[in-house]
Amino acid sequence: MRKILLVIHIFCVLGLYAQENPQNIQYTRIYDFVDELANNKVIDINSHIKPYSRHLIAEKLLEAQTKDSLLNERQKKELTFFLNDYALECDTVPTGYVKWTDGNKFTLSLFQPAFSYRQENNNFKMRVVPYLGMDIYTNKKGSIIHRYYGAELSADIMQHVAVWGSFRDHSYNGNHLKSSYFPNRGQLRDGARLSKAGYLNTLPGCEYKEADYGGDFSDVRGGISAYASWGSISLVKDNLEWGDNYHGSNVISGRAPSFPMISLKLTPCKWFQLDYIHGWLVSNQLDSTNYYVEEYNDGDEIMERRQYRPRNKFIAANMMTFKPIKGLSLSLGNSIIYAENSVHAAFFIPIGYYKSIDHMQTKGLGTENQNSQIFFNVSSRNLKHVHLYCSMYIDEFKRDRLKKNNPERNLFSYKVGTRISDFPLNNLSLTAEFTRNNIMNYKHSIQALTFASNSYCLGSYMGDNSQELYLALQYKPIRGLDITLSYVNAVKFNDYKYLRKDVGNAIAQKPFNEKVWKNDEISLDVLYELFNNVYLRMNLAYNNARGYDRSAKKDAIVSENCLTAQQFLDKFTPRFYQGENFSAILGVNIGF
Repeated sequence: MRKILLVIHIFCVLGLYAQENPQNIQYTRIYDFVDELANNKVIDINSHIKPYSRHLIAEKLLEAQTKDSLLNERQKKELTFFLNDYALECDTVPTGYVKWTDGNKFTLSLFQPAFSYRQENNNFKMRVVPYLGMDIYTNKKGSIIHRYYGAELSADIMQHVAVWGSFRDHSYNGNHLKSSYFPNRGQLRDGARLSKAGYLNTLPGCEYKEADYGGDFSDVRGGISAYASWGSISLVKDNLEWGDNYHGSNVISGRAPSFPMISLKLTPCKWFQLDYIHGWLVSNQLDSTNYYVEEYNDGDEIMERRQYRPRNKFIAANMMTFKPIKGLSLSLGNSIIYAENSVHAAFFIPIGYYKSIDHMQTKGLGTENQNSQIFFNVSSRNLKHVHLYCSMYIDEFKRDRLKKNNPERNLFSYKVGTRISDFPLNNLSLTAEFTRNNIMNYKHSIQALTFASNSYCLGSYMGDNSQELYLALQYKPIRGLDITLSYVNAVKFNDYKYLRKDVGNAIAQKPFNEKVWKNDEISLDVLYELFNNVYLRMNLAYNNARGYDRSAKKDAIVSENCLTAQQFLDKFTPRFYQGENFSAILGVNIGF
């Protein structure tokens, strides 16, 4: 405990000055706006590491305010609008409609719905925001109603420590689904569950509680942070996203449910940034050596049974970013998934090559090592209005596999893309992004070591042996209104299990060869933020998700999954979106 207090004290005496609470990555409007400012060279930002802190966002908004001559009229209004939401970070209190305030210390507002308080010396700031919303999903299969409620509290104490917590309770009700598509109660429940480990979509991951009508789940995030002008150290439970993208990262995507982690961020100078985490993942694997003994009665006889506990699973990861010139960032990092009985001290080293450390621990015994990865990210905003980016995730690499006579291929994923903002027309942006993931990437023969948490892949939502093309045209005609027309072409090819003795045969197969699943989607999304944190949403979409029958394949290898078309559909697509669908989503939300 004394060591922890000493670390906090060191941060406190070295110029602490700002609130370090993270901004949830699901609040896409503020992230899009910051990205727009960066693309137009109004500000400079490292966009490959999210979430941003609320202070960082406020800092960038204030910087943009000093350069308002570079903004168009809609952007100026957006800037004023967002600054009101980040008022506490700017050492004031927000304005609002139907409010109770003294104009300086606190404000309780109905629109925007929030309570904000700050002491005049800024030694204590607090913000409470409620969450309440409902979305109605409908297509030919019927309707699903999604409701949620909760709240978030964030506080800054003595300008030294940031504390925050967030809770949301979600419910998906599928009682309105048509029985012709869901003939029994079990299928009705599954039909209302749109996010599930294995489903190939970008919806946030969750763990459902049992419910005949669909599914309930809760999302709890929070943390405590000590920070300085040059960095922060935090204990948080949150989602994080590493790697530039506009439709799901292939490095760490943030789709898996939030998990607890120790996080370190250092920015000692303008041209270098270090990000490090050590996290506690959910393995979804039982440990046969770890159990509770429970007593129960069977009639008059008292019996005992074992209640087994989950297998431990950890992640350590770092990313070092260098900025040789303004607008260009070069990042490299590595990570390791390990499943020992307890945490390993070596993996708490922020700047470490974890694969080498792991080999030192295991090669002397000739035993299986842990699961390590390397990744790179390049981001360029050197051309005004244009963001160019590329990220690569390497699961396993051997030089011998580069030889022409070697049919085996290295395990890696890459993503390339661009976004053009406000060119050739103001308030218009165009995005194009392409992703490819090789066979066996993200997988492992030991289930406790997969690159996953709660069975959700931590990387690309598409998994291995897949590709995705994402195109989007976004128009923002007025403050608060975002209209996005997008197209997604997602394809999954031959599906393999990771079997240790057959893996060489599997990665020698031709990648991107036979389709087992495909989904085309055209979507029109209209989002209007009426007040800060109050939204109206409408989404109209056409999708065509289909599977391909490989059950009779004669030349399949041992590790290949040869399923029927329907089995592939059930594996990768929620029932609600299987086949051809014209779907609509209508929503009213307080809190994103």
